[in-house]
This record gives sequence, C-alpha cells and structure tokens, in this order.
Amino acid sequence: MTIHYSPLTFPYYLRINYLLQSMTNFIPIFPLGIVVYPGEELNLHIFEPRYKELINDCKTSKKMFGIPAVINDKVAEMGTLVQLTEITKVYDSGEMDIKTKGVKVFRILEVIKAVPDKLYSGAIVNYPDNEEKGNRILLQTVIKAIRKLHSILKVNKEFKKADEELCSYDIAHHAGMSIDEEYELLQLLHEVQRVEYLKQHVLKVLPVVTEMEALKDKIKLNGHFKNLSGFDI
Repeated sequence: MTIHYSPLTFPYYLRINYLLQSMTNFIPIFPLGIVVYPGEELNLHIFEPRYKELINDCKTSKKMFGIPAVINDKVAEMGTLVQLTEITKVYDSGEMDIKTKGVKVFRILEVIKAVPDKLYSGAIVNYPDNEEKGNRILLQTVIKAIRKLHSILKVNKEFKKADEELCSYDIAHHAGMSIDEEYELLQLLHEVQRVEYLKQHVLKVLPVVTEMEALKDKIKLNGHFKNLSGFDI
C-alpha cells in the first residue's frame, strides 16, 4: 500500500531525510518525453530553474541523474541513469547546453516529489540485472533490415559504431519505433529479447513502407506520358 504524504507536513520531511541518508539508490530525476538507452549520447538544452539546479548539483557532486520516460503524461516506472559528460555552453540566463551518456537501466521504487531544499524531484530506484549477450547473427540480420528500411525511405542515418560493436540499444532509435514501442524495448532485460523485438518490428514495417513507396511511384506516373510496350495477343 502506498502512503501519500503532504509536502507541508513535518513527518514527511523527516521520512524523506531518512530515505536520502539511508538509501544509496536515491537519484535526482529529469523526466522527459523520450526513451534513453544505455550507451546513448544525448545532448540537452537546460532552461528550467529546477533542472539548472539539478545539473549544477550533479556537476559539483560528480553524481549521475536519471531520465525516466514520460508516457501518456505519466512518469514511467523505468528509465536510464545518465552521466553528465560535458557542459558545452552556459548562457547569461544560466541556461546550459550539456552532453550526457546513458549508463544503465533503473526501475523506480518510489518517486520523491519534494526533495528537501531542492527544486527538482528524485526517486528511490533499483538496477535490475540486464543481460547484454545476444545472438550476433540475428543482430546482423536486423541491422541489414534497418539499412534496407533507410534505403527505401531515402534516409541517411549512419550507426556510430562498427557493426561488430553494435547492440540492440545502439540501433533501437534507427528502427522507426513509436515512443511506446521504444519503452517496451527498454523494459526487456535480455539482449536476445531486445533483438527479437526489433526483428519483429522491422519485419512488420518493411512490407508497409515498401508498398507505400510503390504507391508513391504510381502516383508520380499519373498525368505523364508513359512509354509502355503493347501486349501481344
């Protein structure tokens, strides 16, 4: 049973202070309407006061923060812990351009909406075991299919690693999934499952995209002189 505490009550602050001191798995959180994967390099522009404070605190303490996905206007249970790798620019207003890198997947056990003396929120989390070994042959098949998808759509988007170094997280954003599908993949904690999920997605999408491109070509022909051979009866 979840007990809801008012941020204005003294016992609430006693409890939160106890949690912050006793739970090593407390992290500040920056909920975003995207899914971030381990190993992903993400650039962000920070402009809200609470997140400017969060980034400054992480820079000072050299600690990481979490980016849980926001799905259907709700903070999802799972997200990715990220490392602040660089503050590339600080504006006169205090706004910042930063670089981050995903580290590992976390699961939220409890959201701490009001962290004492802080503008931002936090969460008590755990880090589920995440199996990273998968089927390399199947992965290569999926990579080839994604490149075919890009070719049909005339999209020029290269992977940032050599093929033999890629994993499911590296190619997930290249597969044209919705945010709900990307989050479903984040919830899969075995590489074999993630690659199979990507395979099923691409197999579903490729025929549809191929048909759409063929339809576009047919539409382009309408209204133009056609150089066609007659059929011999």
